[in-house]
Amino acid sequence: MSPVSRRGLFGYAGATGVGAAAGFAGGWAAKPDPAPAGHQVLNQRYSAFGAHQPGILTPTAAANQLVALDLLPGTDAAALARLMRAWSGVIDALMSGRPVAGDTLPDLAQGAVSLSVLVGYGPAVFDLAGLEARRPAGFQDIPPMTHDRLEERWSGGDLLLWISADDGTSVDYAVRRLVSDAAPFARRRWTQTGSWRGFDSFGQAVTGRNLFGQVDGSANPDGPTRDEALWSTDEWLSGGTQLVVRRIEMNLDTWDEATRDRQEASIGRRLGDGAPLTGDREEDDLDLAATVDGAPAIALDAHARRSHPEENGGRRMVRRGVNYTHEEWVDGELRSTAGLVFCAFQASIADQFIPVQRRLDELDALNEWTTAVGSAVFVIPPGIAPGGWIGEGLLTAAP
Repeated sequence: MSPVSRRGLFGYAGATGVGAAAGFAGGWAAKPDPAPAGHQVLNQRYSAFGAHQPGILTPTAAANQLVALDLLPGTDAAALARLMRAWSGVIDALMSGRPVAGDTLPDLAQGAVSLSVLVGYGPAVFDLAGLEARRPAGFQDIPPMTHDRLEERWSGGDLLLWISADDGTSVDYAVRRLVSDAAPFARRRWTQTGSWRGFDSFGQAVTGRNLFGQVDGSANPDGPTRDEALWSTDEWLSGGTQLVVRRIEMNLDTWDEATRDRQEASIGRRLGDGAPLTGDREEDDLDLAATVDGAPAIALDAHARRSHPEENGGRRMVRRGVNYTHEEWVDGELRSTAGLVFCAFQASIADQFIPVQRRLDELDALNEWTTAVGSAVFVIPPGIAPGGWIGEGLLTAAP
């Protein structure tokens, strides 16, 4: 009996379905890592099933790839549903550490590597016949901002895969499997690779740092406040959310030239421990009314002030970012860039992300060192129920 290829399995595998840098260190961002201090975040096993997709509230893993794909001409809603059924089965196998059927590299499947896979839909999905009326409220592209220098190669996309794990080999393996299965329906548009260290030397949960050395993700709400900011109220999207991906290039050379006092004043927090300039601990809230010698203790253009809920109508969002470095040859010279792939989850991009981003674009001390070079938006469907598949509530009724 001849071996069955991965593509050959595709037809019936589905039948068994199973963002200026808003929020760099601001007070409005909601912490995606629910793990308490002392909780081990390495070598975890996450389930592919649940009310929400993994990769939103699971701790940010060390190795990450965000892959955007464009739908091929002829991929309609029914074809997209077939892809989602197939992907759902593969994601379950990958996250369980099992080789997928027909895999030529079964030894790369490993359990307990903190693997998570997050799937998102770009605006073009809601232009497909039968899906036009199902676009979630508030889902839209980010309008041009003064400080943006967006590049096509880091922007847009019809589908998103965000794959995270403890190590790059596990991430690469999962990406290969899922992108290969998508080939009849979509082609890769861009890949953004990033790393994060959200754990200490003992592997226990801590708030990570971006490449400016900032403790990134402090003073984040939890519980009902977070849930209200995060989860969609659209019927089919209940348990889902909306995601903004912004590639933020950071000028590390000029940042390094600034004095530590100036760096901290620009952020509104201490670099050493992430505490606000008006507090003693990272967890302390900003005292926006505090003064020193008659002047605001936290500068009027400090990022943490400009992004704070009290100055943004109470708006909050869940953010998780990953650090990146990138090298390429330009006119015969090697050019190196670095920054943050900034990601913000919220119930409504129009009502939450855009107003805060506009405020930061108008006045934010960090604008001197940061530039958005990529931007994309995605709807993140709810999690998978046992026996179900990703996007089932959206795509089941499609023609």
